[in-house]
Parts: sequence; C-alpha cells; structure tokens
Amino acid sequence: MRDMLPISERILYEDNHLIIVHKLSGEIVQEDKTGDEPLTEKVRAYLKDKYQKQGNVFVGIVHRIDRPVSGVVIYAKTSKGLLRMNELFKLRKIRKFYHALVEQKPKFEEQLLEQFIRKNEKLNRSVVSNEPKDGYLSAALHYKYLHPTENYHLLEVELFTGRHHQIRAQLAANGTCIKGDLKYGAKRSNPDASISLQAQRIVFEHPIAKKIIEVETPFRLSP
Repeated sequence: MRDMLPISERILYEDNHLIIVHKLSGEIVQEDKTGDEPLTEKVRAYLKDKYQKQGNVFVGIVHRIDRPVSGVVIYAKTSKGLLRMNELFKLRKIRKFYHALVEQKPKFEEQLLEQFIRKNEKLNRSVVSNEPKDGYLSAALHYKYLHPTENYHLLEVELFTGRHHQIRAQLAANGTCIKGDLKYGAKRSNPDASISLQAQRIVFEHPIAKKIIEVETPFRLSP
C-alpha cells in the first residue's frame, strides 16, 4: 500500500548535493507540535543507513508543502546545496507544477490568476482579493484543464509565488474547489483526510552541476 511505502521506494532523484522524494499525504515535512515523525527524519535515517554514516547526517529543508498535500519535495544533503537551492527559490528560478482534482469544471480551459492573499493566522486559512489591500501579498498561478474523471476534473497548475495555501485558496475563489478540501469549500472530505492536490513536477537548473533537472513523481492522484 502507498502509505506503507518506505523512503527507499520514494526517491525520485539523488546526487551528491540533493535528494528529491515523494511525500505522502498526511506526512509533515518538518517537526511540528503534533510530535509526528517528519519526512525530514525519515530521509535522514535513509541516508544514514545507505551510506553507513556515523553521527548526525545533514538534511536541509529547501521548501515545504502542506500536510494533506502529496508530491515532490527537495532536500539538500550539503550546506552548499541548501544555500544555493534557497537562492533559486528566492529568485523564483524553480518551476513548480501541481495536479489538482477539482469539483467544478473551470470556466476557461486555461487561465492566469493574479490576485492578492492574506493569511488568517487564527483560522489557518487564506483570503483572496482581486485588488491590492494592506496586509495582502501578490499571488500568481496558471492553470490548464487536462481532462475530466468520472466525478471530477483534473487541472495542471504552475505556481509562480509560494503563498500560504495559495493554490487551494485561489482555485476556490475561482469557483473550483479541490476535492477533499473542506477548509476551502469542498463538499466532502477524502477518507484519508488528504486533499487531492499533488506537487507533480519540478524543473530547475542544478545550482552546482549546472544542468537542467526535471523530476516528476510517478504517483497519480486517485480519481
């Protein structure tokens, strides 16, 4: 079963500086107040065992995706790799593509959504505005309609900014709620408490090897 897959079966790419893995929905990227074992520690244990390393193993968190979201996550195996990957994210030189199953078919086959988002800390959700306001940050994504499933619709989303719950909030504000995402208006939850959003593919120039890295997870969202 997918939720029992060890890290060794979820490695998507690895070199001297980076390791890219598939995160399962429900996993946390880094330690939080729940006390659940984070993906970071599973990756650390995998590296320690694979290379028979003594003592602590460096695993740098390059970016994060929400707990109920699955998909591609990059870690750095060296401090040099972490520093340079952080710079790529800061300069928005990493292309991030997601798949989303939504309840409603969008009005347009593809669309650029440029809006503004503010995080509500108390409710842990984001509010979208079509106009700039105090406390709101710019948010941009592009979606493309791929095909219908039996009951839903599959979109590919390219994320240009990394705001809190951005894809979830912007798609919902656009009238297309993500399957299972009760926080943003979905009709019902998914049985495993996931939402049907997955970091599907990532493309960037390796900051040290200077070659184009394109990684896509082989896992697919369940329709």
